Amino acid sequence: MSQALDAAVTLPGEDFSRVALTADALELLRKLRRQHGPLMFHQSGGCCDGSSPMCYPAGEFATGESDVLLGVFEIDDGGSGDAGAGGPGDPAGGTDQAGGPWRLEFWMSREQFSYWSHTHLTVDVVDGRGSGFSLEAPEGKRFLIRSTLMDWPVPPL
Repeated sequence: MSQALDAAVTLPGEDFSRVALTADALELLRKLRRQHGPLMFHQSGGCCDGSSPMCYPAGEFATGESDVLLGVFEIDDGGSGDAGAGGPGDPAGGTDQAGGPWRLEFWMSREQFSYWSHTHLTVDVVDGRGSGFSLEAPEGKRFLIRSTLMDWPVPPL
């Protein structure tokens, strides 16, 4: 497993990425984007599939004070010539006016983050069916998190 893309830093006081995507996850996300339009991740930390990152159409899962934005990915279309739905300047993950990268936000429940605050997360994909709520389920794939302990101080939220 190797990281293909690190998310931009989003937490105040930090200067390191907390979440990354593998090449396989990136490839599947590009496919899902072409099928469903703008996307987002949320990880709640619930039992069973709730402990896996869930991929939704952007804005379909309502986030709020009980959630932490761990990172934002700027994803190019991978040379397919189609970055998916979403028009120019679409803040929910559309392409820019030149057809450039699209945004994908990675959210985690604040309670779950309190347990995982000392880890770097890498979103990967494996064969198998996860939750029916996550967009990759019909593809016979499921997203999962691989974590690595960080060895630097982590400021509290």
